[in-house]
Amino acid sequence: MKPNEIPPGTLDLLILKTLARHGEMHGYEVAESILHASDDVISVEEGSLYPALQRMLLKGWVSDEWGVTAGNRRARYYRLTAAGRKQLTQELSHFDRIYGAIARVVEVG
Repeated sequence: MKPNEIPPGTLDLLILKTLARHGEMHGYEVAESILHASDDVISVEEGSLYPALQRMLLKGWVSDEWGVTAGNRRARYYRLTAAGRKQLTQELSHFDRIYGAIARVVEVG
């Protein structure tokens, strides 16, 4: 893993949580929000972000609609669906379990 690389399996969680927190967003806003919320540690590259969003569309976790940005550019806006909220709950549960296990190992002796 490269420095500041997103651990495998967490990108979906980060995207779903960002959309849950902020509502409808276009891809660049999602990436910027993650970067800002992580104090500039986690940078989501386009080559990872857009395939993940496409996967989520196919799974029904997000829906999309074309719109216009504040800068008057055409962009695809994403929003969480009910299935996406359910998946977010599962992702958070899994993350909490794994994070707790890692914390216990690190704290030992």
